[in-house]
Amino acid sequence: MAGILSAIKLRETGFRNVTVYEKADRIGGTWRENTYPGIACDVPSHLYSYSFAPNPDWSHRFSPGDEIQAYLEDVARSHDVMEHIRFGDEVTSCEFDDRAWTIATASGRRARADFVIAATGVLHHPKYPDIEGLESFEGACFHSARWDHGVQLDGQRVGVVGTGSSGVQIVSDVVDRVGSLALFQRTAQWIMPQENPCYTEEEKRDFRLHPDRMRELRDEMSRGFTENFSNAVVDADSPQMAMVEELCRKNLETSVTDPVLREKLRPDYRAACKRLVISPDFYRAIQQPNAKLVTERIERVEPRGVRTADGRLHELDVLALATGFRVDRFLRPMRVTGLDGRKLDQVWAERPGAYLSISIPGFPNLFMLNGPNGPVGNFSLIDVAELQLAYIQQLIEVVVAGRCCGLCASEEAAERFERDRTEAAKRTIWMSGCRSWYLDDRGVPAAWPWAFDRFRERMAAPDLADYEMTA
Repeated sequence: MAGILSAIKLRETGFRNVTVYEKADRIGGTWRENTYPGIACDVPSHLYSYSFAPNPDWSHRFSPGDEIQAYLEDVARSHDVMEHIRFGDEVTSCEFDDRAWTIATASGRRARADFVIAATGVLHHPKYPDIEGLESFEGACFHSARWDHGVQLDGQRVGVVGTGSSGVQIVSDVVDRVGSLALFQRTAQWIMPQENPCYTEEEKRDFRLHPDRMRELRDEMSRGFTENFSNAVVDADSPQMAMVEELCRKNLETSVTDPVLREKLRPDYRAACKRLVISPDFYRAIQQPNAKLVTERIERVEPRGVRTADGRLHELDVLALATGFRVDRFLRPMRVTGLDGRKLDQVWAERPGAYLSISIPGFPNLFMLNGPNGPVGNFSLIDVAELQLAYIQQLIEVVVAGRCCGLCASEEAAERFERDRTEAAKRTIWMSGCRSWYLDDRGVPAAWPWAFDRFRERMAAPDLADYEMTA
């Protein structure tokens, strides 16, 4: 998503020598790689769209993954992005010398670049669970981000490990066609109720005839999403956060009839402490006669199924691992070398970090979209990337204008940002008492801890006093 955006906007501002390196054979990022049953976005479709490319043909308020993939492909084609992409050419290293970056790829290609924009994504590298005997399973076993569509599910005994958004979406989609379904739950999740009406053909026709109405709808959704959710999670004591918690509590208590199951599904932490799961039908799905919620700890996987700590063997034909992603990778596993031989792996030895999630001290003219410590999980990442790229383009113009040969955030600015961010994180819902992928090794949320309006303000124009310039 962010790479497509970069190619379009850089060309619009006059840059012609733009190359996009894509290790896969087609575009799409997370929407290319995640094709599991039931995949959808938890941000409204008209908001999860480029501001310059509204789509009148979304089928639902929250559209499925294949529609998002098709949308990205359509935008890339209509904006002539494809001609700038080198498919199947994975970048293995980036090295900066006095003036520019040398990029090396797995094919042996070497190229020079004045600027590098890392649009490598966040939810990209699958995280596999550390479960004894996983490789011994005789049935089909795969990660949700590597779904094997050649495996037949109808009538099969299916197990799902993980209760985040992916696990919930999979369960809701497949329960009515599998023979039996076992959901292995380590931690209960709060489920935000979701209304997902379809757009009528009349509404779509109206959007096509009156594009301004799509823009108005997008602006309205953005305001509502920001005020009622995005800003709520960064203030654990806000009235909006209390409203979100009440909606989740009522959803559980009115949707699940069996009191024993209801308590198994009730988390012991506040709503949105973990990434909030949004679903219209998960509680219906988990209450089907062929579904069971397994809360006993997984002890090991055996050839015929999953053995839990109570000694029971849950026999399965298919085991889906909805266990999330390694969210601290960003540029890695690329080998990135900055000024004076500085290695990114060493700089990020404890944890990844970047000034405003965009720039790393000692790495001139290297900029990230949706990098470390940025808004993630409670915002539209398309909105985030658009704001970040506009900011990055202003930095690039400083170099192009001849004011310097390179620039990157200063150590002092990066340290100040990290101090302020860590302090502000204490007020967020993410630090209210749970374990989640938002938290770094210190237990500090690795995300933007302020309101989205503040992010817009910071992205409006760079404060060049926070940057070191190289002559």
